[in-house]
Amino acid sequence: MDTTLLEVLVEHHNNGDHAQNGWKSHVYNAVIGNVREKCFVTITKENISSRCKTFEKHYEAISKMLSQSGFGWDWVNNKLSIDSEDVWLKYVALTRK
Repeated sequence: MDTTLLEVLVEHHNNGDHAQNGWKSHVYNAVIGNVREKCFVTITKENISSRCKTFEKHYEAISKMLSQSGFGWDWVNNKLSIDSEDVWLKYVALTRK
């Protein structure tokens, strides 16, 4: 469902349909229709807004990791890569302080 939601949001973002205070109303309608059609689930504008907030939190966390030495992005598998377990343990220790 996330992939279906993101496909529509990326398409509309690339078309300039993102206002300063959020998505334009027709974007929400397009997402709702696309998710209903492909996932057979009914969602609301509030569901979309909530999921976008979750995406933003994930983006912030990943960006923070990528700014640290020893972290990178695996473009083949589309995921975070870490040089070693030691890098990860040091990062976890830093974030718990």
